[in-house]
Amino acid sequence: MSASQPSASPSQWKIWLATTRPKTLFAALAPVLMGASMAWERARGLNYPIFLLTLATATAIQIGTNFCNDVFDHRQGADTEARQGPRRGLQSGIISFRAMVTATAGTFLLAAGLSVLLFLHGGMPIFWIATASILSGVFYTAGRRSLAYTGMADLFVIVFFGPVATAGTYYLQFPYAWPPWEVLVVGLGPGLIATALLTVNNLRDIDEDRSNRKQTLAVRFGAAFARAEYRVCLTLALLLPPWMAVMTGRSWTVLLLWVMFPQALKLMRRVQTGTSGPELNPVLGATGKMLLKYALLFSITWPAAGA
Repeated sequence: MSASQPSASPSQWKIWLATTRPKTLFAALAPVLMGASMAWERARGLNYPIFLLTLATATAIQIGTNFCNDVFDHRQGADTEARQGPRRGLQSGIISFRAMVTATAGTFLLAAGLSVLLFLHGGMPIFWIATASILSGVFYTAGRRSLAYTGMADLFVIVFFGPVATAGTYYLQFPYAWPPWEVLVVGLGPGLIATALLTVNNLRDIDEDRSNRKQTLAVRFGAAFARAEYRVCLTLALLLPPWMAVMTGRSWTVLLLWVMFPQALKLMRRVQTGTSGPELNPVLGATGKMLLKYALLFSITWPAAGA
């Protein structure tokens, strides 16, 4: 946007909204919802201002990461006309490089400011979690040795969109008391589904990433590996809550999560046969929605299972 444009047009706002990648925001929201539900079960209530602040911080970090991804993928030549995913504002020239850099810096500064408020409430553990999350968001694609370019992104997603987020959320409700082990283990569920979301993206972009030396796991080990990774992530995520119910002596209410198995099997079949953007892009959106549904169902059934 040039200096002569005092405000963004409706179409520009739509481009900026699309650039936040709304479907990926479920990956930030889901573990926070699940951590909060486990905290609610313990106290039969929440510190709602802190909960909302946690949601806002997680969302800001995710949007900053998405913006940063656009900046560095563009700078390193990973976003080209051959891209099979939805066109990005920076890639298409609708958003200038300078505007994208400014938005990235501003979003991460917002995330840092919100993190300070959480730090004042939760102390040093929150400082380290927030710092690691923001730095990981920056170095997710910053440079050829970044997480996304070396195949380390999958591990990062499992950890930070899983146990780190659920445990951090739980901890903020009970500062200075370490979360019980089940909070960490349950956190693997959203982390696994978020990784499945990443895997579809990498499978779709495998040829483009290979030509740009972006060494995702799909590029390193091939499309068959990526399809198997997707299946394993979804299956383990759905098996995890019932297993945890057994381990913690809960009722089988959490089996209601298995209503998602037909949807999961349908998505696995689509990933097994899909090779192009038109075939896999809908799977991305459906997997993101499945992640949110998973978090909501867990948030309802887990406290009921312990009642």
